[in-house]
Amino acid sequence: MGKIRFVWVGKLKEPFFREACEHYSKKLGRFHKLDETVLKDAPGKLPPEDKVLREGKAIMEKIQPSDMVICMDEKGQEMTSVELSKQLERWTEDPNLTPCFVIGGPFGLSDEVKNVARIKLSLSKMTLPHELARTMLLEQLYRAASISRGSPYHHV
Repeated sequence: MGKIRFVWVGKLKEPFFREACEHYSKKLGRFHKLDETVLKDAPGKLPPEDKVLREGKAIMEKIQPSDMVICMDEKGQEMTSVELSKQLERWTEDPNLTPCFVIGGPFGLSDEVKNVARIKLSLSKMTLPHELARTMLLEQLYRAASISRGSPYHHV
C-alpha cells in the first residue's frame, strides 16, 4: 500500500464539497495511506499576487524531501484515467518517493511551488474552483487505484 500526500490551501467551506472529499478520501484510503495537510488561506485583505506568494511559502514549508511534488495546474499535462492509473502505480512503487499533490488557493500556485514540481497536472483546460478541483482529484485518484486493482468502478 503506497502513500499519497496532499497539500491543500483553504478549508472546504461548502458542506457538499466536504462530504464529497470525505467520501472519495475514504474510498481511496482503502488502496493507499493518505496524508493530508490543509493550510490557511492568506488574509483576504491582501492583493491576489501577495496571497499567492504567502500561500506558496506556507506550501514550501510543508514539502518534505521525499515528496515528488505534483502541482495541479490548468496549464499542466492532461491524462486519461487509465494513464493516471499507470502513473499512480509508478509513483507509489518507489519507497523513497511519495507523490504529493498540491492545490493552491483561489488564485493558484506561486512560481516557487510550480518550480519544485516534477509534474504539473491538469484536470481540465477550464479553470475550476479549487474546492471542485480537490474533489475531482480525489475521485480520479480513487478511479486510478480502482483501475489498477481491476475494480468494477471504472467501466472500460
